[in-house]
Amino acid sequence: MQKKKPATIPETQYAVQLTGPGELTLNTAKPVDAVGPYSILGKVEAVSLCFSDLKLLKQFTEHPRKSELVSGLPADTLPTLAGYVPGTRPAVPGHECVLRIVAVGEKVRHHKIGERCLVQADYRHLRTAGSNGAFGYNFEGALQEYVALDERVVIEESTGERFLIPVPDNLSASAIALVEPWACVENSYVTPERQAVKPGGRMAVVVEEGHTAQGMDECFPNGKPATLTWVGVDSAGLPQASGLVITRAATAAELENERFDDIVYFGAARQTLEILNDKLAAGGILNVVTAGRKIGQPVSVGVGRIHYGMTRWIGTNSALASDAYSSIPKTGELRNGDSLCIVGAGGPMGQMHVIRDVCTGHSNVSVVGTDFDDARLASVMEKAGPPAKANGVKLRMVNTKNDSPGGPFSYSVIMAPVGTLVADAIRNSQPGCRINIFAGIPAPVRQELDLDLYIANRCFMFGTSGSTIRDMMLVLEKVIAGRLDTNRSVDAVSGMAGALDGLAAVENRSLAGKIVVYPMLHGMALTPLNRIGNTLPVVAGKLDHGHWSAAAETALVGKS
Repeated sequence: MQKKKPATIPETQYAVQLTGPGELTLNTAKPVDAVGPYSILGKVEAVSLCFSDLKLLKQFTEHPRKSELVSGLPADTLPTLAGYVPGTRPAVPGHECVLRIVAVGEKVRHHKIGERCLVQADYRHLRTAGSNGAFGYNFEGALQEYVALDERVVIEESTGERFLIPVPDNLSASAIALVEPWACVENSYVTPERQAVKPGGRMAVVVEEGHTAQGMDECFPNGKPATLTWVGVDSAGLPQASGLVITRAATAAELENERFDDIVYFGAARQTLEILNDKLAAGGILNVVTAGRKIGQPVSVGVGRIHYGMTRWIGTNSALASDAYSSIPKTGELRNGDSLCIVGAGGPMGQMHVIRDVCTGHSNVSVVGTDFDDARLASVMEKAGPPAKANGVKLRMVNTKNDSPGGPFSYSVIMAPVGTLVADAIRNSQPGCRINIFAGIPAPVRQELDLDLYIANRCFMFGTSGSTIRDMMLVLEKVIAGRLDTNRSVDAVSGMAGALDGLAAVENRSLAGKIVVYPMLHGMALTPLNRIGNTLPVVAGKLDHGHWSAAAETALVGKS
């Protein structure tokens, strides 16, 4: 039985709703959810807008996080989950937020009224067919005044971790909400990479005619796979690991799609590689062992799955399968002496990458940021230039419409969801180059890549999506300690009246930094900080040298 809402909570609210691809509306009378037994009702203090909101807007039911949950919770509980809106059901976007708990159901045990919480949006323990559940996707998000969550969703059962992270009252709502995008940036650098065959996993070995399997037993330093499917004319080089279950297939095409955690390919045939692309499971590694032979033509690679499915491609020109695994780094962190190219540095997330990378403390680092807009590049330099100088980092901004970024580079960060940029990064790579595919290239997208150069330079493409609770805690700690001011990311603020304009600004890239929406401010239009003095001079007077601040937020919200 559902509880009624407390008397202080209204029956209806302002909310941004997505009802189909490109169909976005401001609903001024969306019902506020009743409080069910497991419900947690949060009053949204602030939400920042993200380019990922546009991916949902464009793809809607095609987005891998908008689909039904397939694991993580009993199927019979799904219809009862608060805020669960998979498939064609209208969605409320917005996943970068802070809220205050104002009501809980009678079966809620780990959350209480009055708690102020940062939302970790990425429910990695709840799987969809192509990704995982997420706040602001198949669960209603924060572009509304009140949002209902479900304690069965926001507690990870096996660890007890909370996806509603308690935060102090003395920080501005904007600074806390912006922890989420900063944590996604952090995640892309600190996520551990698997450096060997997955113990207990599913493996395939494909041996092209004229090639010989070598170095297989050395691939299992952490334990052997549970199963191995062998595709080859003979058994030369077959692993001798005891207890390994081995089956055979006649051709690579016979292998099951998205099945294998590890594929080792001894050969250099484009057609076979493109078939094997589809056989990798999420998190799978495809190891190309050429024994010095050339593929000789570009190979169509699923670059979208590198980001969303965390698939990985490695290779070696030697004859030993084990050699390629040594090219996998422990994480995607920067190294001393790295020369970086951040493609799309002028956008909100690109700015965060630049600021983060000039502040790591690594020695002899140089950073080139690229964009098509001089004003956006100037904004990045204004924000990142002082810390770059303080840390001895060479920082340069390049408008690639007029100039070349130079290179080659030892590290590329790709901030635009364009497959050709991955091909460009390989062409402009130094030996050992790391290619951080941060942008969410749609999962089905494939791109022709020069794998001969990729393998010769021992490049490593990787991508991550979202963040973990650990990443958010790392960033939150920096904010609380005063080592990171996430408000430096803000370029504009808005109430609900300007939320749709804010999303349009994100799509049109008309603002360089983040946009923070305060849902309780119904009538406020989208207001860039450089023009806020025209309408809100008192708020403008509280800016910190032109940057958003806790004092400015207090002046703004106090006027509501």
